[in-house]
Amino acid sequence: MTIVITAPTGQIGGQVVQGLLDRGEPVRVIARDPGRLSAAVRERVEVVEGSHGDPAVVDRAFAGAGAVFWLVPADPRAASVEAAYVGFSRPACAAFARHGVGRVVGVSALGRGTPMAGRAGYVTASLAVDDLIAATGVPYRALTMPSFMDNLVRQTAGLKSDGVFTGVLPGDHKAPACATRDIAAAAVRLLADGGWTGAGSLAVLGPEDLSFNDMAAIMTEVLGRPVRYQQVSGEAFKARMMGFGTSEAMAQGWLDMALAKADGLDNAEPRTPESSSPTSFRQWCADVLRPAVNG
Repeated sequence: MTIVITAPTGQIGGQVVQGLLDRGEPVRVIARDPGRLSAAVRERVEVVEGSHGDPAVVDRAFAGAGAVFWLVPADPRAASVEAAYVGFSRPACAAFARHGVGRVVGVSALGRGTPMAGRAGYVTASLAVDDLIAATGVPYRALTMPSFMDNLVRQTAGLKSDGVFTGVLPGDHKAPACATRDIAAAAVRLLADGGWTGAGSLAVLGPEDLSFNDMAAIMTEVLGRPVRYQQVSGEAFKARMMGFGTSEAMAQGWLDMALAKADGLDNAEPRTPESSSPTSFRQWCADVLRPAVNG
């Protein structure tokens, strides 16, 4: 049966699409701008144009779907974090049940059951989406992740000019981090496997815990240039985001998430053979960051 992919032009969704096509799976994508899909992908997938927050769009896309990959897109100008995540997901949840979708795999976050989970901004909202999907009765697996290594690509300019990357967390705070390619690989395995039932989660933790100071040392070696981490205040971080056009509510949600991570939000999940994804930070730097910085 057809597998539906949301956010197919994003860094995770695009890799999920390619992974499923490599396996020969039938794929349908929901894309606001189909022109952003490569010609090679467009030739091999069915495209439903529009937003996957639109009831009419998901109604068309989920008809006859055996599985759905669910990823809430970034909405930096949303009026609230709840609206950006839970409100956006409600039409899809109704359509999962209405069309008898076989299974859903979603992108979520670590932290369930921790004291920080209720005050963690985007993470709190992601966990609420998991609950919303699970309540429909559709078999569901939430991929629960720490911070993405790939987010550092956004700081390429600072790494090029000054050899500096910044963040709110203390430089010596150790935590897991994962590569988006490992998230996509986990999603592909679950989407293609029709043998699981019920609601649950799968953590994708990367192979090791590192601090930002550790990362700076590794980047220095891989990039062949000095790199250091600089902690910034929460107020400065929020102001900078709002300066880029992010709404006050969404900037606060991002800051709340960062502060919860500093309090140990991502450290409660034990690393197991199943959750220890293969890509090390050093390997990711060589494969992804170095070409971005040198490009």
